[in-house]
Amino acid sequence: MRGQPIGAPPGVMPEPDLGHHGDVEVGEGLRDLAVNVRQAPMPPWLAEPLAATLADLARYPDPAPARAAVAARHRRPPTEVLLTAGAAEGFVLIAQALRGIRRPVVVHPQFTEPEAALAAAGHRVERVLLDAADGFRLDPARVPADADLVMIGNPTNPTSVLHPAATIAALARPGRVLVVDEAFADTTTAPGVPGEPESLAGRRDLPGLLVLRSLTKTWGLAGLRIGYLLGAADLLARLARVQPLWAVSTPALAAATACASPAAVAAERAIAARLAVDRDHLLARLATLPGVRVAGRPASAFVLLEVPGADRIRLALRDRGWAVRRGDTFPGLGPDWLRVAVRDPATTDAFTEVLAEILEASC
Repeated sequence: MRGQPIGAPPGVMPEPDLGHHGDVEVGEGLRDLAVNVRQAPMPPWLAEPLAATLADLARYPDPAPARAAVAARHRRPPTEVLLTAGAAEGFVLIAQALRGIRRPVVVHPQFTEPEAALAAAGHRVERVLLDAADGFRLDPARVPADADLVMIGNPTNPTSVLHPAATIAALARPGRVLVVDEAFADTTTAPGVPGEPESLAGRRDLPGLLVLRSLTKTWGLAGLRIGYLLGAADLLARLARVQPLWAVSTPALAAATACASPAAVAAERAIAARLAVDRDHLLARLATLPGVRVAGRPASAFVLLEVPGADRIRLALRDRGWAVRRGDTFPGLGPDWLRVAVRDPATTDAFTEVLAEILEASC
């Protein structure tokens, strides 16, 4: 069932298409700024274990070693890890397993699959719509006290806002399942923090907490489908009961094991540091363009832009060979929003030059 807004900006917007995703924007001959997957060669420590699994595909997958590796990374027992076929499967498991939920709330704008999965399972979803004027920051008081399922992204797609961990943790309470989508947590940095500032992945003291993680973004594994859930063992057991047998393939399990290694974690942190530099470069270039406003304080691998006539500009960019993500399919946004992936400085310079020409021609 469609989400009902608890708090909404002025004006009535059409119901967004929750099934629209950035990959639809990409086409042959287009330079991809629409999909938030890192574009880089696969490192040998990941490519070699993946290739080795091709000789062992006659055997059914055994998730135990990968689950143990992920658990060790997050300092949890293996019973507090559930491997999934991409983070998106986690939303489906939650929606299907938690049939007794009475008042599910999704905090928007955010990735649309949590609400889509709930609606497909027959839940009546309510939306808390964060305000652009406030930088899409979360006020926990906006979430109804009797909501027994709350879903939020951190950092949030598409706004690129990184909420303080304490703010997210304030949503946890007995009798409530709190789902935090941390698909992009490994893209974030902060001075003096060893890695993943504001992540709740290691928290075991918060009642009802479920943290969703993805391995597809930083390591370019969108086609492999691998992610996982972290949470209390009894809650994950409920989700596992509705998961298909052997849901995660042998190659995906090998990827999970490799990406949980200390070498992988160190590489992630180096990539996140480089990403911060590239993001600052993109923000500096965008700041020179009249009529373009960046939402909030971007902290991840993408930025959200408010541009009058954004859909017309998106199509003009497409004609010039560039794919960006439309924003009006996210609840809480409208026709003047675009999401742009952070790429290397050369790509950013080429893109912003074309965008500047389009904006000037439209004046």
